[in-house]
Amino acid sequence: MASINGYQKGYKMELRAAIEGRRSIRKFKAKEIPRETIRDILAKARWAPSWGNTQLWEFYVLTGKRLDEFREANHRSFVDGQTFPPDVPMHEVWPERLKERYGELGKIMLTTMNVKRDDKDARKRLYEDMTLLFGAPCIVVACIPGDILVEYAMFDIGLIVQTICLLAHDRGIGTCIMAMAVRNPGLLRRILSIPEHRKIAIGIAMGYPDLDFPLNNFARKRADISEYVKWVQ
Repeated sequence: MASINGYQKGYKMELRAAIEGRRSIRKFKAKEIPRETIRDILAKARWAPSWGNTQLWEFYVLTGKRLDEFREANHRSFVDGQTFPPDVPMHEVWPERLKERYGELGKIMLTTMNVKRDDKDARKRLYEDMTLLFGAPCIVVACIPGDILVEYAMFDIGLIVQTICLLAHDRGIGTCIMAMAVRNPGLLRRILSIPEHRKIAIGIAMGYPDLDFPLNNFARKRADISEYVKWVQ
């Protein structure tokens, strides 16, 4: 088949399957990801678009003993009730419709895990699992320059983070995009030697998914296109 700008004429790409198949993985196997595999994913992801080809992103890959150190300290600070101001503020109050969607996801997750809504201990354990990064053997921390507008930088970060997740999915590697992974920027700066002039934006937990874990298998929902698309002729 003839190739046009890297695409084969008449060839149906499997991009749709990757987009629909990618999901947030909430339990990983202990199996390590080969460094070359991670490097290949990040190398291919650099073709993600960015404003004016500025490629403002910077990534730190945390694995092994230093990841264990971070995981333990992150979990301990959460259990102790410590809070830290993130480099990129997390929105606290959501519009009602968006809040409803978030609540629907929470109900599905609790039902999937047979956790009653009033079981505070069980719900706390789910949050603790987040601080432990769901057992992921790798966390990729995305950073942005501290001297440009966060709003626009996050747009570009979102583009490359999605690209990373799709490329990982193509290799049989699961991901979970996690604000919880960057809730303690001071800890990450100490372990990863991230300079102060860089803002820590988001973390991507990566690893081979435990496909038998219920939260890796529940049926997901998305809004109907009529809720977010307006046609004008």
